[in-house]
Amino acid sequence: MDDRIPPAQAYAASRKRAAEAATPFGRFTAALSYGLDPFQEQACRALADGRSVLVAAPTGAGKTVVAQFAVLLATEQDVRVFYTTPIKALSNQKFAELSQEYGADRVGLLTGDVSINRDAQIVVMTTEVLRNMIYSGTDLSSLGYVVLDEVHYLGDRFRGPVWEEVIIHLPAHVALVSLSATVSNAEEFGAWLREVRGHTEVIVSEHRPVPLYSHVAVGTDLHPLFQAGAPGQVNRDLETAVRPFVSRGSRRDRRRPMHARFQRPSRTALIRELDEDDLLPAIFFIFSRNGCDAAVEQCLAAGLDLTDKAEKRHIMARLEELHDELGSEDLSVLGYHTFSTGLIHGFGAHHAGLIPQFKELVEELFVDGCLRAVFATETLALGVNMPARTVVLEKLTKFNGESHVQITPGEYTQLTGRAGRRGIDVEGHAVVVWHPSTELADIGSLASKRTYALQSRFTPTYNMTANLLARLTEHDAAKVLETSFAQFQADKGVVGLARRVRRNEEALAGYRTSMECERGDFEEYVQLRRTLSEMEKRASRSRTKIKQRETIESLGRLKHGDVIVLPSKRIDGTAVVITPMSSRDGELRLPTVLTEQGKVWHLRMHEITEPAVVLGRLKMPKRFNHRQASERRALRDSLFAAIADGRVAQPSEAAPPAKGARVQSEEIALVREQLRSHPCHSCPDREHHARWAERAAKLQRDTASLTKQIEGRTTSIAQVFDRVRRVLTTLGFLPDDARILRRIYGERDLLTALSVRAGLWDPLSEPEAAAFASSLVYQARRTEGYFNPRIPSASLEHALVELRSTWQNLYRLEVDADLPVTPEPEFGLVEPIFRWTEGKSLSAALAGSDIAAGDFVRWAKQTLDLLGQVADVCEPATAVVVRRAADAIRRGVVAD
Repeated sequence: MDDRIPPAQAYAASRKRAAEAATPFGRFTAALSYGLDPFQEQACRALADGRSVLVAAPTGAGKTVVAQFAVLLATEQDVRVFYTTPIKALSNQKFAELSQEYGADRVGLLTGDVSINRDAQIVVMTTEVLRNMIYSGTDLSSLGYVVLDEVHYLGDRFRGPVWEEVIIHLPAHVALVSLSATVSNAEEFGAWLREVRGHTEVIVSEHRPVPLYSHVAVGTDLHPLFQAGAPGQVNRDLETAVRPFVSRGSRRDRRRPMHARFQRPSRTALIRELDEDDLLPAIFFIFSRNGCDAAVEQCLAAGLDLTDKAEKRHIMARLEELHDELGSEDLSVLGYHTFSTGLIHGFGAHHAGLIPQFKELVEELFVDGCLRAVFATETLALGVNMPARTVVLEKLTKFNGESHVQITPGEYTQLTGRAGRRGIDVEGHAVVVWHPSTELADIGSLASKRTYALQSRFTPTYNMTANLLARLTEHDAAKVLETSFAQFQADKGVVGLARRVRRNEEALAGYRTSMECERGDFEEYVQLRRTLSEMEKRASRSRTKIKQRETIESLGRLKHGDVIVLPSKRIDGTAVVITPMSSRDGELRLPTVLTEQGKVWHLRMHEITEPAVVLGRLKMPKRFNHRQASERRALRDSLFAAIADGRVAQPSEAAPPAKGARVQSEEIALVREQLRSHPCHSCPDREHHARWAERAAKLQRDTASLTKQIEGRTTSIAQVFDRVRRVLTTLGFLPDDARILRRIYGERDLLTALSVRAGLWDPLSEPEAAAFASSLVYQARRTEGYFNPRIPSASLEHALVELRSTWQNLYRLEVDADLPVTPEPEFGLVEPIFRWTEGKSLSAALAGSDIAAGDFVRWAKQTLDLLGQVADVCEPATAVVVRRAADAIRRGVVAD
């Protein structure tokens, strides 16, 4: 049989290949050293045909190839292209890559506080910068393409709405290149993109170019998570391995010998095991900054050394360059010695508490192959190109700002997506360190659900509303907001909710028949019972909340040597404060006291029932050591003597705690009396009726909730927009005085605009202006907000008092309007930023504060960003001071 292609067909194929080689796509693929995957080729061809694309693929699959092709198309078509990223670190990385490929003169960078070659054909920027450009009226007529890298960040509850603003408001002629992690509702997202942007091709790839294998470390033994040949089924050998360490639940089991004591493997032992199995380099995700730093110290203490002589020389050369860049003065406050020693031995930390220069060096050395282990927080999982052979998760729970919660399947996917380096590793590995508190089923569930749904977080803001109403009528602005992904998702969910409402209403009719009472209106009686219960719960919650606040405030006022009465479960009588309340690493530490029984007690919140009452103060020894029994006895004797001779008040003279509000108690008593006098109260079948009434009430609540969801989903965006508009009208920004607000972006946009309009910035010096700006961007970690930081100058203190008063007025307006409350200004960064702007060293600026160097740099850059915004809208004379303040901040570790 002759398999030869006919000459005419071969000639046609040759002509076709030659024609394609002359196209942008042909030239692009010819320049690559590897072939494109099917999803990459499909996306590039769609772009070449003039369509926007949404590309959803796993981390490390090569989505950025599509973005690279979009940049090439822009250069060949002589149009501009904006490459947007969610974080500055990723922007800096893309800027460096594109500058190397296209030349520094053709590439720009915009990240809020940094502006390089802003009019270039290719500009890398954070997504917020593009949003701000759109609202400021920047001419985008020459813009051809926008790359939205990490577009799944649209689901972030704080910054996600910015992505929707960009997608909605970009000019129609601009093609979008949306790059996303694998999301389960990519088709839904793509359908919305088509609705607001025109034809958009959705390309989804589940394929990982480097396969991922999941393991569980029981001690230092690595076990496959899943049974071979049975996807999703937990490995039976793994279940056998953990069984000796799992406590048994039944009484019969409890009669057996106690389960074996489990010893969590040390990090160094686990690293050595991974090294023996050729599974390094590895990223250890530890959901704690302190944990990351402690891991480096543990490895140093254990003498771990993972680098050879050549790698050490390379690392030391880079460290010398960094040393020269930073200078010697601030190295101690930066923890340079531990940081550099760890790097030389092949391991390091990566978290937000480190300055950017430290993080960038860790990234560079890891990519170069000089580092074998990095201990990181989850922030590393976002965007930064730092793949490893293995990813280790020490825990499956993290602190989300309010409580410790299990990570989601989406977060697990994002974290483990770093495992497996394309072109280097044949396979990637994810290792979960097992602990008896970890359920194997939970690990299996996280590892088997490789996708997560993208949910919109869009809601109208003050700045967004002011900018929309500057260009559109109220009706047209509302129509624009209705095109959001949030509204698109809401409208799709209404049908199922309406079906459930109809079912509930049918069931309610039967419940009402069963709860009828011949003695009176039982629904009325049940309502009285419910009202009484709610009033009692509300009164209890109110008392508890007030008491907790009063207790914390009373403890915060205590000084060294104060003699107190503190009603609690462990103190009987008086006590002396030997260590006042403090904060370390963002953790609140309550005072330590010596009781009159001679015992030292570190106060704990759950053991304290009332605010502390100060009876007087003792003169304390200069070097009191509470661990010495003789010194404790001497201090206790001084306490008794002071009480006896009247220098300290008698405990019996302490003022009793204030009583709760009587009015509320009288209201409760009135409702209770109405309940007892109701005819149904004496019905012998009262509780039978009540059970049916409770079922009916539960169903009514469910129905009301469903109805509210339906109403909220169909009108939620419009309602919030209307409330925001009313607040802005009340404050006089609308209809035609929103110039200031339109140029201010951030969580405290309206508060900042109010402060500028009120002239609070005008009398301030450069350090004062910088410190004032910091209070409008800074957010304390956890419990730092309990303290009242020192304010460096009288004029600054006056401005901050006025700012807080302005916020209180705004707070009341927002509560009345049923809007989310603007965060209160926070003063924890005021003194450090003031000192830094004065020219002090980093160690001097941070002296006495609990702020990490990396946090300071991050907040300083956000302060710079806000100063730039304010300089554009404040009085000319004030703008001069504000810009000088920004220049004073932009130095040393804060300079890019």
